[in-house]
Amino acid sequence: MSTDMTARMLRLLSLLQTRREWSGADLADRLRVTVRTVRRDIDRLRDLGYPVDSARGHAGGYRLAAGTDLPPLLLADDEAFAVAVALRTAAGGLTGIEETALRALAKLEQVLPRRLRGQVTALQRGVTGIAWTTGGPRADPALLAALAVACRDHEIVTFDYTTRTGATSPRRVEPQHLVASGGLWYLLAHDTGREDWRVFRLDRAAGVAATGHRVPARELPGADPGAFVAARLAAAPTRHRAVATVRAPADDVRAHARHPATRIRPLDGTTCLVDASDDSLPRIARTLAGLPADYTLDADPDVLDHLRESAQRALRATG
Repeated sequence: MSTDMTARMLRLLSLLQTRREWSGADLADRLRVTVRTVRRDIDRLRDLGYPVDSARGHAGGYRLAAGTDLPPLLLADDEAFAVAVALRTAAGGLTGIEETALRALAKLEQVLPRRLRGQVTALQRGVTGIAWTTGGPRADPALLAALAVACRDHEIVTFDYTTRTGATSPRRVEPQHLVASGGLWYLLAHDTGREDWRVFRLDRAAGVAATGHRVPARELPGADPGAFVAARLAAAPTRHRAVATVRAPADDVRAHARHPATRIRPLDGTTCLVDASDDSLPRIARTLAGLPADYTLDADPDVLDHLRESAQRALRATG
């Protein structure tokens, strides 16, 4: 192969690895060649062992099929380093992924170019993780991966979902975005049964199954999925009510807020309301403890009892 042809085929392979399906016209436009040249290059990739599927007709296209004999991925330097960083720091809010991530990192390191291997080695030596055994809710990595694919391909999925009250029901949704917040993972999806947008906590979902039915992407109300999820979480009912009037400007309190669902409303230039209501009494206590100024509290009796007990334990410990 000529140098130009080799470079073009590597670029073609890289493009096929970034998207589920490409039309011949799109590939030709990206590579600045004819559609006929794209077809010839696809045939060359197949001769080299890359399983490239194609479909004829107006809606036809090319995609790199999955398979056990798929040759290694092609990653640019910045992509390889980004993968190494992600593996090394994986992965908050997921169950049992730490050891798997380190094994994957070891495999990646074996095939890295020498110019990157030193950077990754320095990263491994300079970064230390802390294993927090909080016993809190954790998402299943396999479930997260399945939903990530469904979001990418706009494929309808089904699963069983347990609500905050303990009721379980089957759901059929069009996944749109995954959002991580406060150690939890959330799925933003359009619920086909309820004909509305819903936010699902992944630690409460089970039995995710792809239907094979792909649909056009829906337009999300609002441009930012994270902000949309935060607003839905803020508006959701909670088991325990706790509202603090804080003697500090709203912007100062927002700078210290750890969770986007924390509801903060300015009263004037020097005070604001913080709605710390939650299903978890310890989380309410952590939110209030993080406030940067004095406050008065309007809360349910169980919240006040929990705060008093916590304060008394702290006082006994310091006495």
